[in-house]
Amino acid sequence: MISIPLFKKLHQEGLVSDASFQKIEAEAAGGLLSVQWEIKTILYLGILLLSGGLGILIYKNIDTIGHQVILLFIALISAGCFFYCNKTKRPFSFGKVSAPNVLFDYLLLLGCLTFISFIAYLQFQYNVFGNRYGLATFIPMVVLFFTAYYFDHLGILTMAITSFAAWMGLTVTPMRILESNNFNDSRIIFTGMAIGILLLVTGWVTKQRKFKAHFEFTYKNFGTHILFISLVAAMFYFEEIGWLIWSVLLAAFVFYNYKKSISESSFYFLLITTLYAYTGASYVVVRLLSFGSFEMGQVYLGLLYFIASAFWLVFFLIRTNKKLKGV
Repeated sequence: MISIPLFKKLHQEGLVSDASFQKIEAEAAGGLLSVQWEIKTILYLGILLLSGGLGILIYKNIDTIGHQVILLFIALISAGCFFYCNKTKRPFSFGKVSAPNVLFDYLLLLGCLTFISFIAYLQFQYNVFGNRYGLATFIPMVVLFFTAYYFDHLGILTMAITSFAAWMGLTVTPMRILESNNFNDSRIIFTGMAIGILLLVTGWVTKQRKFKAHFEFTYKNFGTHILFISLVAAMFYFEEIGWLIWSVLLAAFVFYNYKKSISESSFYFLLITTLYAYTGASYVVVRLLSFGSFEMGQVYLGLLYFIASAFWLVFFLIRTNKKLKGV
């Protein structure tokens, strides 16, 4: 807290200049400085470091502690966090519900992280789920989705969507992933498209039905990225005429997102749409230039395209950003 009387006295005595005293008065008139986001960031890092530290401690002392003790310890932490959050939470609502205190969000995050660790430890050490690998990700996914909606937590919703994507991938090709770790597979690409479309539809329904409507951005964000990546991957994966078909589908999705971004004045979605569109367009240009015999003229045309398109991309984003802001 700035003491104005003290600085005023120093100013009268000539120890503080007029310019400095005016800056001090302006700073004092601005009120208190908020450090809310800094504190939240430190708390989030603290939770992640605590989870990581517990994992390292358990790993280095596994022989002396014992598996049952470790499982009990993890379960107690998770249960304690959920018990506290359930006891202190505000009543459930279809709308947005704020956390009752600062500690609430971080204990809920710790509870979910330790629960996932508990399930993973059970599967790794005791093979509880056997070869049903999808079940090992399905249970955490269900718990995370329920927790995200019940306690209204966007961070947990992000974890739930990630678990959903993992569960879908493992369910489609479990042995393929475990045996060869090969993701260059059409089934993975089509699974990504299905996940992306499903997340976009879920976000739209969430907003239309006003059931946790503030979750819509998270669904839309994940769905847009996953669907764009899957469409671009399909262009790279399918040879001959297939890449052309997928480029048309990519262009259609780009056009839809562009119109949507303009109508909603969302520069973020306009930016990612432009970058994915540029990636797809560049691939098409390279494929077209690579037809026929390879000559240096094609190389020069390719370089000219990337230089000119880079300048156009920057100009387009700056111009569109000003347009969205109404400048």
